Amino acid sequence: MDQLQIKGGKVVDGTGNPVFLRGVNIGGWLNFEHFLSGFPGSEANLRRLMQQKLGEKKAAFFLERFLDHFFNENDVKFLAKSGVNAIRLPLNYRHFESDMAPFEYMESGFKRVDQALEWCEKHSIYVILDLHSVPGWQNGDWHCDNSSRHALFWSHKHFQDRFVGLWEELARRYRDRAVVAGYNLVNEPLTNAPYGRFLPDAEYQPDWEIMNQVYRRTTEAIRKIDPKHIIIVEGDYYSMLFKGLEAPFDPNLMYSNHNYIEVAVSPIEAYPLTFNGTYWDERKIEEQFIETEGFQFAQTHNVPLYVGEFGLNMEYPSDNVVHKVNIFRDHVGVFNRLDCHWTFWSYKDLGVMGWLQTAPDSLYNQTIKPLLQAKTDLGVDFGWLAGFIPEIQGPMTAISEQIVSRIPGLDPATNFRYLSQAAMAGYAADQLQNLYVAQFVDKSEAEIDAILASFDLSRCIERKELGEVIRASGKVYPTAAS
Repeated sequence: MDQLQIKGGKVVDGTGNPVFLRGVNIGGWLNFEHFLSGFPGSEANLRRLMQQKLGEKKAAFFLERFLDHFFNENDVKFLAKSGVNAIRLPLNYRHFESDMAPFEYMESGFKRVDQALEWCEKHSIYVILDLHSVPGWQNGDWHCDNSSRHALFWSHKHFQDRFVGLWEELARRYRDRAVVAGYNLVNEPLTNAPYGRFLPDAEYQPDWEIMNQVYRRTTEAIRKIDPKHIIIVEGDYYSMLFKGLEAPFDPNLMYSNHNYIEVAVSPIEAYPLTFNGTYWDERKIEEQFIETEGFQFAQTHNVPLYVGEFGLNMEYPSDNVVHKVNIFRDHVGVFNRLDCHWTFWSYKDLGVMGWLQTAPDSLYNQTIKPLLQAKTDLGVDFGWLAGFIPEIQGPMTAISEQIVSRIPGLDPATNFRYLSQAAMAGYAADQLQNLYVAQFVDKSEAEIDAILASFDLSRCIERKELGEVIRASGKVYPTAAS
């Protein structure tokens, strides 16, 4: 495979021809996420609880076999046949380094990455290495393995030193691997909410100084080891804010924004449609994207733009899926016309955002059915994937109103949002992990393996309408005006 580089504002191969990276995130594999694979709470706490309840040997078996079944060479073959030429591989630092042994790197995590690179190299798929969970947490949310709501990475030099050290180790190992398209330094940064994100979205102010400092320091450290690979930089506030980023300081930088739009992750009955006062169609999707700070930054500085994440919530009734797929098709058409690179979220899950999903009657889904019902009732998957049952909604609203009545200046909607997340997606979710682990306590290793085999490609269900769009994604779609 050709080593990719950036020249003239484009990603090019060894002969200087433009290459457009278009594919999918392998979310939930080397960085667990609760709504993708069914468990509640954080990965770190789940691992701790499994060791306590299942014993070290069975817990290790469970976790290894989950990884084996969730993503393997058969999945890479499927992706290659579907026309995917890139995957983004989210990584949790805990697979490579223990908090009790900082700067000592564990071969088990690198072995998984090495194997994925071999498969992808064999089938001509580029890999973007994405540090999705960093020491000290780069934001307060579940997807960086965070139960505390604290985001201490940006204010602790120790965590930053470990972050740079891990990237130096990754660069040492993969500097000569052309299959690696680039290094995505940190997923969805949130620089200025160290003890929780509690303000309305519009009131958030990034700490541009520390973000620019970390990006420059990490890039310079990588460049001493690896002068070749593309380095991918994301904007602040979950990859949406770019105005305070310094101008590109390295010739091989690509910038990444994430583009989740409300109409794509909410229940809808039609498309195009008017949603919350806005008429959404392909023209609007293009207009919205062009107005993003990420697109504007890329245009100003003539650098390639990579939409690292976008996607659909498809857990709503199946008669709405066709409308969601049409939104996806318009997204892809817009990105392609504007020469953007993209990887959507996500490859495989239990039927929320995945291209593939476990079968509803699979052994895994049936085994954790009590847990799935409890998750739905309590709204522990951060509240945006499901509402609360009335028994939760009422008391939570009352508590929120009491807080707002006593603390001047609080926005009621924002207060409810973050109060409910802290209570249910934080505390309740980690407590609910006991119910998840309990479903496997009396199972033998053979039984656990049979249950986890539900994640095998051969047993998963493809959302074929989505697959058709992906397989056609090499086309240049007509403009919205035509």
